[in-house]
Amino acid sequence: MKAVRLELLQQMPLFGAIRDDALAALLEPAIETCVERGQYFFREGEPAQAMYVLESGRVSVLRLWQGHELVLGTLGVGQCFGEMALLDLAPRSASVRADVDCAAIELRPEHLLALFERDAEQFALIQMNLAREMSRRLRITDDLLFRARMGEPADAPPLDCRAA
Repeated sequence: MKAVRLELLQQMPLFGAIRDDALAALLEPAIETCVERGQYFFREGEPAQAMYVLESGRVSVLRLWQGHELVLGTLGVGQCFGEMALLDLAPRSASVRADVDCAAIELRPEHLLALFERDAEQFALIQMNLAREMSRRLRITDDLLFRARMGEPADAPPLDCRAA
């Protein structure tokens, strides 16, 4: 199982250029979290305590608006969610619900701290990758906000955020 998890992380941009031994050390204390269809990994407004890497299943990312849950997007195997929990102390900005039975690797800030104490260089690479991923997502969100303000439909083709 550890080899499968290691391979899953190696394919993710968040863990790009991270050595196998550093990933193995990060995975060692990580636990598998299983969530049944229709249940939540976490809800908007709850304390943020972990990031998750989806090993199996599919989830929906949701926000509350005027008493209704609206789907922002869906994520599948090999994608992560809740990564802001590794960077700030703010409550969850969205909810994540299992669309089908799911299993995920749960990574907590203390797991990254242990990696920092073991190998500061590999820790720094993960932090840089995390910043890049959050920057990519922010660019997409900025594009969507701009388009909404300009009156474009939500399903219009996205701008190429790589050029910005």
